[in-house]
Amino acid sequence: MEQTVNPVNMPKKQHQKLKAHQFIFRILLIAIGVTLEAVALEIFLVPNNIIDGGVVGISIMLSHLTGWQIGIFLIIINIPFFIVGYKQMGKTFTITSACGVLLLAFMTTLFHPVPRFTSDLLLAAVFGGIIMGIGVGLVIRNGGSSDGTEILAVLFNEKTPFSVGEVVLFVNIFILGLAGFVFDWNYAMYSLIAYFIAFKMIDITSEGLESSKAVWIISDQHQEIGDALNDRLGRGVTYLNGEGAYTGNNKNVIFTVISRLEEAKVKNIVDSIDKSAFLAISDIHDVKGGRFKKRSIH
Repeated sequence: MEQTVNPVNMPKKQHQKLKAHQFIFRILLIAIGVTLEAVALEIFLVPNNIIDGGVVGISIMLSHLTGWQIGIFLIIINIPFFIVGYKQMGKTFTITSACGVLLLAFMTTLFHPVPRFTSDLLLAAVFGGIIMGIGVGLVIRNGGSSDGTEILAVLFNEKTPFSVGEVVLFVNIFILGLAGFVFDWNYAMYSLIAYFIAFKMIDITSEGLESSKAVWIISDQHQEIGDALNDRLGRGVTYLNGEGAYTGNNKNVIFTVISRLEEAKVKNIVDSIDKSAFLAISDIHDVKGGRFKKRSIH
């Protein structure tokens, strides 16, 4: 007799919560990131009428028009986003993000009396963008957010064909374009420079300086290539079974993960063994476990 399993009686898999010291450490790193954001805003960007994207950019423009502190608008505008975020992103994300916004509001007020570091618009855009990107990257890397734009993007992503990244980009370009009407079109262009520099620094900070790469190799000499990668680079390889869609022939696929500096070496190894081999290399953001460790190239 076949036995049926009642899913109601099955034990539910519990999501492991962060330990107290892990949560405190995360909040500390978010605080450091938010402090860097405040430095970028109050010492480089805002005094030179250069804005950032998202809620921060809107807050800068409203502060310019009303004379109120940026922190007031940061809190007011972000409140509805984080109410929605509590349902969409979860309790931990909402708490850490709310702490980030409140601290950013406080730090911008604290740094507001500090005189600007430079009046050169290009230098302000470049260094303000770098510091801003590092700060935001630290916040994102530790599971928080100091801007509700990402939450808005998630909501739009569910109802439109656009990705979260595309929605964020569209919103920010619109906000940065408004800077041309509020300040001047020169300031709007400098704001774009600062934004794209910050965007790149966010990637570097949140994903790390040493990007890893995934490698797929299809070759009849897969064993020899795999041994060479193992011996000369010290990389573990995995052999996968594949089938050619056109020919129906069995194919042997080599999969491995390398560092950015080893890419040229891998190409040389494959080319020296099988010039007709198929080689595909792509960026990956995170690697954990296995035999992937930093090794010297020889």
